Amino acid sequence: QVQLVESGGGSVQAGGSLRLSCAASGRTFSTYGMAWFRQAPWKEREFVAGISRSGSTTYAADSVKGRFTISRDNAKNTVYLQMNSLQPEDTAIYYCAARLAPVATTIGHMYNYWGQGIQVTVSS
Repeated sequence: QVQLVESGGGSVQAGGSLRLSCAASGRTFSTYGMAWFRQAPWKEREFVAGISRSGSTTYAADSVKGRFTISRDNAKNTVYLQMNSLQPEDTAIYYCAARLAPVATTIGHMYNYWGQGIQVTVSS
């Protein structure tokens, strides 16, 4: 069992930055592919970024490429999402997810564990 706890969300003006963190419990964090998803009001959940268990491979949705960066520190059991040049359309609840596989995927139901989510609000 893995528990995921997100932090670092909040409110920011357009053009600003935030860094989300997701702390995982357990000793096997380095065996999980990790990802961030988000869900805006009245929209379906969407993939944001993913990272392989070693951290050597990362993926990002086209909507955030060049602005968001995912990274991980296996020694700290933590995955990060650095978000720059935030726009109002980035407003959503952001979720951290883990899957028992070496790589991430864009498909939400292939993840085994989810955090509770954290709000990010970007004002214009």
